[in-house]
Amino acid sequence: MPPSSSSIRKTVEAYLGRHPGEHDALAGLLAALDRPVDVTARTTLPGHITCSAVVVDRHRRVLHIRHRATGGLMLTPGGHLEPEDRTLLAAALREVREEAGIAPGALCLTRQTLGSPVDIDANPAKGEPAHQHYDFRYVFYLAGDEPPAITLQDEEVSGAQWLPLSEATSPTLRAKLLQTQLDGQPEPVNACALIHDGRGRYLLHLRDHKPGIWQPGAFDLLGGGRTHDDQDLEGTLLRELSEEVPDLLLEDVKPYAVETATSIDGLSVPIQAFTGIWRGDPDRLRLHEGVLLRWFTPDVLDRLRLSPATRDLIRRHAAENPPGGAPGAATPLQERGRRPVLNGIGVHLHLEDDEGRVLLGLRHPDSAFAGNTWHYLAGKCEQESAVACLVREAREEAGLVIDAADVDLAHVVHVVDAPGGPPLMQLVFRARRWKGEPKVLETDKCLDWKWWPPHELPDRLVSYTRTALVGIAEGRVYSQLGW
Repeated sequence: MPPSSSSIRKTVEAYLGRHPGEHDALAGLLAALDRPVDVTARTTLPGHITCSAVVVDRHRRVLHIRHRATGGLMLTPGGHLEPEDRTLLAAALREVREEAGIAPGALCLTRQTLGSPVDIDANPAKGEPAHQHYDFRYVFYLAGDEPPAITLQDEEVSGAQWLPLSEATSPTLRAKLLQTQLDGQPEPVNACALIHDGRGRYLLHLRDHKPGIWQPGAFDLLGGGRTHDDQDLEGTLLRELSEEVPDLLLEDVKPYAVETATSIDGLSVPIQAFTGIWRGDPDRLRLHEGVLLRWFTPDVLDRLRLSPATRDLIRRHAAENPPGGAPGAATPLQERGRRPVLNGIGVHLHLEDDEGRVLLGLRHPDSAFAGNTWHYLAGKCEQESAVACLVREAREEAGLVIDAADVDLAHVVHVVDAPGGPPLMQLVFRARRWKGEPKVLETDKCLDWKWWPPHELPDRLVSYTRTALVGIAEGRVYSQLGW
C-alpha cells in the first residue's frame, strides 16, 4: 500500500526544518495532506506527489534521461507513484530501475542525505491537464566503482547522459546538490555492535517478525542507521544501543570491519561493525525493540535464522580472538580474577528561580523510564564531559542556554534501580545563571516544564530526584538508593 499521509507529512516537516524558506512553495502540499485524499495518486487534483532518483557516480556526475512525455527534456529518472510503492524512496528506486535499468542493489544511500529527499520541487505537470507536481528527489551513490549498463525503457525514454553536478538541468536540484557537497564516494551509513564476552560467546538480538522491518524474525546484531544528528558512526551505535537496550553498557568499543548488507528496499548498505565487551545476563536487560537477547557460541550459528554475512563476521572475529587469548593473559575487564562493574552516568539540571522554586519536567506517558512522572531535566553522559552533556541537554530539551562556567556539582545519587541491575551514578548540577524560558522541545520525552515550590513537590516524582532535592536542601552532596 502507498505511504500514509502522516508519514509523508513527517518527511515534509523534516525537510522544511532544513529549508524553512520553502514553506510557502509547499503550502499546497501541506494543505492536501490535511484533507482525506491520497496525495500519491496521479488522479488527485489540483496536485499530487511524484518521486525522482538522483544517481551520482564517482566522478560527481548525475544521471539524466530524455523523457518522451516531456518533449525530450533531460531529467533525472522519476514519475508517479504506484500502489505497490511502500515508501516514497521505494518509488524513486522503482522509477530508476524501470527507466534506466539500474537495480537497487547497484545503489546506496549517501551520508549527506541518509534517505531524506535532497529537494522537493513544486512544478506544473507537463503534457497533462493543468495541475501541480510535488517531486520528492532522493540521492543515491553508485555502490560499485563503474557505472552499470543503462537499459532504457523505450516507450518512455529516448536517451541517457551523465552530467556534472554543476550542470544538473533542474535549477533547484542543482543548487541543493552543490550545497550538499556530494563526492560520489560510498561510505557506511549504518552501524552494528559485535558484542562478545571475551570467552567465545556473542550476543544476538531476535528481531520482531512483522513486515516493514529489516530481516523480520531473524537473529541479528544490535545497531541501526545513522541520523542527521549523529556526529559519527560510533555516536550512531551508542544512540541505537541506548534506544534498544538502555542498560547495556559496552566496554572497549572500537571499529572492526565494514560489511555490506541489503536493505528492505534492495539497496546496498555498507555497515560499520564495532566490537565491544559485555558480560551480563541478557534477561536482566530492558529490551525496547525486538523479542529477546541471547548469548550464542559460533558452533551453533548454523541452527539459527541468521544472515550469512553476520554468521561469517562472527566466525571471523572468533577465529581472530580465541577465548582466553594468550595463556595467562587477563582480559581488559579482569584484574586479580575479578571483573569490575561499570557504572552508568546520568546528568541532571537543578534550577531554582527567584522564588526558590525548582524546575521539573513531566515525562511523556510512553517514555521507557518514569512515564507520566516528574523529573529533573536529564540525560545520559556518553562521549563527552558531564558538564558538556548537561549544557547540551538543557539546550536540546528546553531551549535553555547555560555557560559551563556557571555550573557547579550540587549532589550525587548512587542508584541501583532493581536487584542485580546496573549501578547508576546520577550527577546533579546546579546552574547559577541561564538564558531563556523553559520550552518543551522534545515532545516524545516531556509534556510540560513547571516551577515547583520545594514544600509542594508533586506526588509522582522520580525517587532519586526527590532524594537529591532533599540532600541539596540539607546541604549534603551524596546519597545512595537500592544498595
